[in-house]
Formats: sequence, C-alpha cells, structure tokens
Amino acid sequence: MTDKVALSPREETESPPLEGFHNSKPDISRSRVIEGASYRDCSTVALMPTRTKDEVLHYKVMDAYRALMAPMNQAFYPIRLAGMEVADAYNSGLQQILASEELSAFRFVLTYESDNIPPPDGMIKLVETIYSGPWAGVGGLYWTKGEAGMPMIYGNPKDHDVNWRPQVPEPESVQECRGIAMGFTLWDMSIFKDERLGPPWFKTIQEHVPWRGSQSGTQDLEWCHRAGALGYRFAVDTRVRVGHVQFSATPTHPAGFVW
Repeated sequence: MTDKVALSPREETESPPLEGFHNSKPDISRSRVIEGASYRDCSTVALMPTRTKDEVLHYKVMDAYRALMAPMNQAFYPIRLAGMEVADAYNSGLQQILASEELSAFRFVLTYESDNIPPPDGMIKLVETIYSGPWAGVGGLYWTKGEAGMPMIYGNPKDHDVNWRPQVPEPESVQECRGIAMGFTLWDMSIFKDERLGPPWFKTIQEHVPWRGSQSGTQDLEWCHRAGALGYRFAVDTRVRVGHVQFSATPTHPAGFVW
C-alpha cells in the first residue's frame, strides 16, 4: 500500500478544465508568452574574451556559463576570443560575425566576460527586456570590484548635464542610462551594422593630446558615448544580478571572491 500524496487545498477543490489550464485562461496565457518574447527571433551569438590563449575559466564562471539558459528552440552560438586586449577581442569577434552570412543574420550579440557570473535565467530576462523597449543594448547589474565597488549603470539621461556618474540601482526594474558595461550584456545586432559606428567598433582610450590633456576610458563607455550621440538607448535590467569574480588574492579577500 502506497502513501497518498497530499494535495494543496487549491488542488483538492479546483481541477483544471478538460481544455487545459492555459487554454482556459487565454488572455493571461497569451500575455505571458508575448511578454517573454521567446516566440520572436532570439538567435544570439555570444562573445567571451579571455586574457590568454591557455586561460582556464574559473570554476564559478564555468558553472554559470554551462547553466545559462537560452530561449527554447532558438539558435545560440558561443565564440571564445583568446589572448587579445578586450577592445581588440570584441572587434575581432564582430568581424567574424559580420563576415558570416549565417551569423550576421542572428538577432542579438551577447557579450560575456570571463570573470562574470550571471544567473541561469539572465539571458532569458535580457531578451524579454530588450524586446519590451527601445533598447539597443541591455546589461545585467554588476559592480566594480572591491569594497568601494560601484554599480555599472552610468549616467542618467534625465539629468540636464551630460555625465557618466553611477546611478543608484532601482531594484527589480529596467533602468535607462547613458552607458553600460559589457560583462553580461545583450546587444541588438543592427547597431553593429551601422557604418557610422565601425569598424572598428570599440577602442580603449589611453592617450595624451597636448591641447586637451590626458584621456583614458574603457571601450564600453567610449562606445556608448558615440552610439548615444546617434540616438541609441541603453538600460540595465536590475533583475539580472551578476557576480564579479576576483581572480587574485588580496590581503583582505581570497582568489575566487565574488563582488
């Protein structure tokens, strides 16, 4: 004799109709599918640069990479870019993509850096978000490393002065900004086909101009600055919380610590 499986009060009093639970609530079920956007083209090429050609991914990063969910029945093509400066790596990856008849027809590019840990459903949520708004790129929320780390949500478009100050994260929201980092970010493929922006698309700024002084800047914000001037808009989905792995030990934190 087997034990009877206990049902919840709802299950005991409500049985689904013969047409099925979802068919019995067509408006709710239909809205959920539309919001999730998985019925649309979600084909994605993922670019991951690594610092050296023989770099082995940290196990926390590898576990997250293997657990990453892609929209069901959609094309997903990962490319590793090894042994290049990060801007050069992304430029090389994009050249490969756009030179391919098959890959250049994909809908999105996912940039995924080798020290980041996204949640398993991170890509699913970014797809949902990029289709729900006017976004050319949507990133997950992660912070710069260290105890004084700041959220990578740069510049509030509502401010009268153009600035790149980190915004205070708004929980469980889509937060528009002037600049996003590239650690776990979904981009509309069309932005890379805009000849006004590249090639090359990315450039790490480290220069001295006598009449202007010294300048330095990461490739992601330099890119967002130029693209934003052309009307492209960016956001961070704060539902997608991404860890940032420290590779080397410090006096206060071990290697593998996640910020």
